[in-house]
Amino acid sequence: METVAASSEATAEVRPPEGSGRRVRHERSCRIRRVAGPLVEMDYANGTAMHDLVALGEAGLPGEVVAISGGVVTVQAYEYTGGLAPGDTAFPQGTPLSARLGPHLLGGVFDGLLRPLSGSGEWLLPAAARAEGGERTWAFVPMADVGARISEGEVLGELQGVGPVRVRVLVPPGSGGVVERITAEGSVRQDAVVAVVSGTEVRTGTSWPVRRPRPVRERGGEQEPLNTGQRVIDLLFPVARGSTVAVPGGFGTGKTVLLQQIAKWCDADVIVYIGCGERGNEMADVIAEFSALEDPRTGGRLADRTVTVANTSNMPMMAREASIYTGATVAEYFRDMGLDVVVIADSTSRWAEALREFASRTGELPAEEGYPAGLASAIAAFYERAGAVTTLGGGRGSVTMIGAVSPPGGDLTEPVTAHTERFVRCLWSLDRDLAYARHYPAVSWAGSFSRDAAALTARQTATGDPAWATRRDRVAALLGEADRLADLVDLIGITALPAQERITVLAGRLAREAVLQQSALSALDAYCAADKTAALVDAVLAVVDRCRELVDSGVPAAAVEEADFGPVLRAREEVGPHDAAGVAARRDIVLARLREVR
Repeated sequence: METVAASSEATAEVRPPEGSGRRVRHERSCRIRRVAGPLVEMDYANGTAMHDLVALGEAGLPGEVVAISGGVVTVQAYEYTGGLAPGDTAFPQGTPLSARLGPHLLGGVFDGLLRPLSGSGEWLLPAAARAEGGERTWAFVPMADVGARISEGEVLGELQGVGPVRVRVLVPPGSGGVVERITAEGSVRQDAVVAVVSGTEVRTGTSWPVRRPRPVRERGGEQEPLNTGQRVIDLLFPVARGSTVAVPGGFGTGKTVLLQQIAKWCDADVIVYIGCGERGNEMADVIAEFSALEDPRTGGRLADRTVTVANTSNMPMMAREASIYTGATVAEYFRDMGLDVVVIADSTSRWAEALREFASRTGELPAEEGYPAGLASAIAAFYERAGAVTTLGGGRGSVTMIGAVSPPGGDLTEPVTAHTERFVRCLWSLDRDLAYARHYPAVSWAGSFSRDAAALTARQTATGDPAWATRRDRVAALLGEADRLADLVDLIGITALPAQERITVLAGRLAREAVLQQSALSALDAYCAADKTAALVDAVLAVVDRCRELVDSGVPAAAVEEADFGPVLRAREEVGPHDAAGVAARRDIVLARLREVR
């Protein structure tokens, strides 16, 4: 039953969500009318606006305004609301939900509101049961002089001792002017004021509303490939820096493992990994693995250049809805320093489920499968925050968005998958049959696409690999033709096919097993450099061409099929990630054997 209480004015001091990074004294309060799970209705207080923060009850539970109608304000709570009741007091904060940004993010694990999940074995506990770690310090190196005129986005100094990433202190957006004061080189504390620019204090950290994209000078420019180290992606479905990717796949198709491989091996400067509604044990495994894995780029820990946002399935549901915006804001913060950032959201389907649950509580008219009518707009708004940009300071940076989609029952026509496919540049669709055949990564070459491939072809040609496009087209054609013949083989058997078509079936098998398969558990095969990928493809194509020559000269197809192709098939796991020469040597062994086939 709904309980209504008249609004009242009071003065109180509450602690807002830690994402705001500060304590605020409030001169207004109002009464809570109704509590229904994470949905809270309260009386309107003067000045309350959409997306403002609200502290609910004496505990100051964080919430966000999502609707204002007829003197009633609807708030979504980001914590468990047990114990909150009609008649309790709510305190509007007057500021939007903001993320606390700074060098402390690197190597850290945070919840959906960017509050630290600190302490071994404690990161799954509710926020009230956690304690923040001690205050950190960094070495500050000034890069501007007192009296200099400086614009928004330009560099004031650099923080050292953060890790492998060069973290810079920038003039905040909307600011600029004369440097009135700047801290001398030395140690500074977290959130310390390091400069004053035309009366504006600049700190080592800052806050930014998570739902508002950070400004840039210009979007677009020359496209550069993001190398993932995964052959099927880099060869057939490449992605550009600043692009967007969806990875749909049913249960057991290997989404999480593929995304973890990309996080480990892609050539980005910073990784933002968002565990959005994932199971707690999976998220714990990700954190433990990142902490133990050696960074191939720096030799240190991979975790030192990773920001993990963990909002697992046992954490508050509505914080899951905010988590992807939090992750995007973190990525934009590092992008503005001229860095390349990859955001991995696993999975956006569970984020959409949070939207659906809250929409049902607010009485919003449901659309397809109960999702809110604004689902497509929400998905588009998330992926629109990706891009390669010219920053306010004139540098180049990028945010690449990779989102997993978990369609129920593997149905790729359901709304989240269908809408996502409309807004992304690349689709890496995971195939259940490939996964069940233990072919990993189970990326379907028939159901995936890359709209970046054409632009990246020109880039590869200009950087000294003119054969890249031909190599890619030949492999794609082989796979397509082999798939077409596979149905015939099932019906009439391989021996009923003409000799050249039997070689096509053989070529498809060689391409799949020697090139597209890749073991995440192999020290030599987990990552594959571009030169090794090219060597593997060239080896397969050379062997296939020789097989075609043999059958054209009258050699029976059965004799060719019985040849030992093992050296080429095993090359991916027997030679190092950069060992193109080792692949070529194994190719030559197989070609020599084929010369003896009669």
